[in-house]
Amino acid sequence: MPSCQDVAADARIAARAKDALTAAARAAVQKLSGTVAIANAKLAYQRYTALVGSPRWQALAARGARPQRLLWASTGTKNPAYRDVLYVEELVGPETVNTMPPATLDAVRHHGVIRPSLEEDVEGARRTVAALASAGIPLAEITTELLTDALRLFEEPFRKLLDVIDEQLRTARPATVIDRQTFSAPAAIRAEVDATLDDWQARGASRRLWARDGRLWTGGDEHHWLGWLDITDAQEAHVDALCRAAAEIRADGFTAALLLGMGGSSLCPDVLRRTFGRQDDFPDLHVLDSTDPAQITRTMDALDLARTLVIVSSKSGSTLEPNILFEYVLERIAQVAGAGEAAGRFVAITDPESALQQLAEHRGFRRVFEGRPSIGGRYSALSDFGLAPAAFMGVDVARLLDRANGMVQSCASCVPARDNPGVVLGVLLGVLAKHGRDKVTIVASPAIASVGAWLEQLLAESTGKQGKGLIPVDGEDVGPPEIYGGDRVFVYLRLESSPDAEQDRVIDAIDTAGHPVIRIGLADPYDLGQEFFRWEMATAVAGAVIRINPFDQPDVEASKIETRRLTTAYEETGALPAEAPFLAAGGFTFFADPENVRAIEAAMAGDRSPSSCLRAHLSRLTAGDYVALLAYLDRRRDYEARLQIIRHRLREATRAATCVGFGPRFLHSTGQAYKGGPNSGVFLQITCEDAADVPVPGRRYSFGTVKAAQAQGDFAVLVGRGRRALRVHLGSDVAASLDALSRAVEAALAR
Repeated sequence: MPSCQDVAADARIAARAKDALTAAARAAVQKLSGTVAIANAKLAYQRYTALVGSPRWQALAARGARPQRLLWASTGTKNPAYRDVLYVEELVGPETVNTMPPATLDAVRHHGVIRPSLEEDVEGARRTVAALASAGIPLAEITTELLTDALRLFEEPFRKLLDVIDEQLRTARPATVIDRQTFSAPAAIRAEVDATLDDWQARGASRRLWARDGRLWTGGDEHHWLGWLDITDAQEAHVDALCRAAAEIRADGFTAALLLGMGGSSLCPDVLRRTFGRQDDFPDLHVLDSTDPAQITRTMDALDLARTLVIVSSKSGSTLEPNILFEYVLERIAQVAGAGEAAGRFVAITDPESALQQLAEHRGFRRVFEGRPSIGGRYSALSDFGLAPAAFMGVDVARLLDRANGMVQSCASCVPARDNPGVVLGVLLGVLAKHGRDKVTIVASPAIASVGAWLEQLLAESTGKQGKGLIPVDGEDVGPPEIYGGDRVFVYLRLESSPDAEQDRVIDAIDTAGHPVIRIGLADPYDLGQEFFRWEMATAVAGAVIRINPFDQPDVEASKIETRRLTTAYEETGALPAEAPFLAAGGFTFFADPENVRAIEAAMAGDRSPSSCLRAHLSRLTAGDYVALLAYLDRRRDYEARLQIIRHRLREATRAATCVGFGPRFLHSTGQAYKGGPNSGVFLQITCEDAADVPVPGRRYSFGTVKAAQAQGDFAVLVGRGRRALRVHLGSDVAASLDALSRAVEAALAR
């Protein structure tokens, strides 16, 4: 903006001339009037020509690179004392652009003199800038002020332009509403939600999120973990390749597919398996995400290994569970297919250059599907970690992606905050958490109920840290309003093609009672595609609201480190560190750290029965707390049913939110929130004596040993974070022991 620069410079020159002590000094300063902008432009042009003439640029130009030309703006003459074509005639040079107003253009046509003026008297330009500095007028200060003023002037027109575009986008959208999201909440919370949405809009936060601005959260490494924002575009181009791979698998006669993974590598495929079931003529997908020997044996016994494809899924390729499961399953496959053919029954899903990719190439896997390093595991549902297994089992991945893309567009950077379903949901969850409504109770129609397990990980592992976070509650049977405390928010995922009338009735009652309720409608199961993206966006936004990094998981890593320490010790000594129970009674043994033991025994008051121990532990619950049952058991339906009985009895007696997790699965999921989130959990870890064990090939330890190490490591990190925790060890007859535990809990609550 040469003309504006001269106006600003001339004002300072006039002020300095007025203060000059002598006529000579005054004349020297006044001589600079009308010369500063052109001198500065000439020096800028010299810098430009040096850059484009450099060997570095010439090498780029040889490969087709084109320079960004200098542009002179605001070149109409504002001072009538100057020639009306001054800022055109004096700014002529190759590879430049001059944006002159129409009147100036007419003047140039009439009487302008065009010559290569930018390269004339460069030394004179340097003397002018030096003289300006000598006069005490800093050029950098002038240009900074001009830039600030220009940005301020352009900001409002640009915002109006974006508003017009936003309105046109809303008008152009299909009449079908794809987000189907409503919420109800107390007036005070609604007011804060509205204010937060207004602030989000005013700060341009959606655009900053899509621009991967880590300062939206903590300014850490968040910008490295936002590859999920545009993954659907890449995946749409990849659909044909996925479908071809699925067709090849069918053609080769595979009737089953076994996925080995943990957390983000297994939860989405497990949701799709449970939602869509087996598709005609496609392999039946099984998921193995446990080190429990009984669960491993039960899963393997259900497979025809001669016709089973094995999917090893791990982003890093260094995760303990899939690695040792791979070695075990490879040995089993080799027994039926032969050692030379076994590896050809395996595919890998992993990040480029990971340890798993190297292993797959070395062993001769059938194929490797690559993830995207900028997407964390729990955000990977719409990458190959979710879509490759979906394609193998016959899910229409193009249709799933199409639904996801609809939500991507609804959450785009240009969509106003109040119209953006992901932003609205994230702000809701963040504001509710700050009001103590941090127990996100997930209620889903029966046909899509498994999505709760995926949401558990996304919410808990993303937000549960620094003493903050959301505690997802999945799997509780929805009950009457009076059994819930003031720490709840309900999310109702209603499958409109197959709703549950009783759920509708009870959710209406909960809403009427004044609890916050978020309702999301899904037209059919393929709308899970849009939910994956909606909730990824919402979780990222909630993280911004509560000011944490939603993409790291420090306490998950702490548990892994502790487990690795224990298994390494076992390899060296042949035993895990000895543990001494503080109570053995009724067929149970109870363990805790010294601090928890003191608190529990003080409340037991000499009564050494199991029910007394449990009552003492549960007596530490206060308003806003939750109970978590952490079961290192085979995830069988009958065991789950028994744990459900216990959890619901606890909820009815205490009004506390309840969580049930199977280890080690939950270590890669809700375990982050349990250890790093708010210290409002009361934990009952449940372990058992394994009736039979399964060896890990090439290792001194067994799967039972690994599970025991994971339980010990989990407990150690819990108590290291100051959590209220108790471990109860069952006998080898797990069903009978769980029944006995249920009776002990009932007795504890009855007194």
